[in-house]
Amino acid sequence: MSPAGRPRKFDEKRVLNAAMETFWEYGYEATSLAQLREATGLSSASLYGAFNSKAELFRRAVEHYIEGPGQVAELSLREGSAADVLEAMLLDSIAMQSEASHPTGCLVALSAVVGADSEDSAAARVAVQLRRRADRDRITACVRAGISDRSLRQDLDPLSASAAVHTFLLGISTQLRDGVAADQLRQATSMLLAQMRSR
Repeated sequence: MSPAGRPRKFDEKRVLNAAMETFWEYGYEATSLAQLREATGLSSASLYGAFNSKAELFRRAVEHYIEGPGQVAELSLREGSAADVLEAMLLDSIAMQSEASHPTGCLVALSAVVGADSEDSAAARVAVQLRRRADRDRITACVRAGISDRSLRQDLDPLSASAAVHTFLLGISTQLRDGVAADQLRQATSMLLAQMRSR
């Protein structure tokens, strides 16, 4: 319901998808209200009435992304050894981020908030930081599982190894945006995991 108690006269999922793709393409700070109005088809009053602020719309767009394209980074949905799970996650992330049906790269990795002087910018920064922290924690847990199931080297330091994987995951976006071919990134993934797998 709207603040006045009237039902909203728009498709929230469609609006969130449009906002998601706009933030994904331009980043949080560079995305203007005019771009959001054009993408969503809503007026400024409707956007603020429904989402209160640009930062809240961004937070909801990040949630929408995580439930959609961003699910590719979920490790719990996969089967196999921990080493295979990590490699599949990176390869699937490369495939998703290089698809032509949406902006290149990853919304969470690319939507860096350069300045956090305002309350809105700080809130937007927290939205992506929380997701990155959750991804890092899941990767660390998977690395620990890989050491336990012996699919990963026994001498690996879990935190250092997970930092390498997470850094690689976040770097996929900038590499693709800079024109690096997906095939090269797939080969780089194999090289990274080859250094981590048990021999």
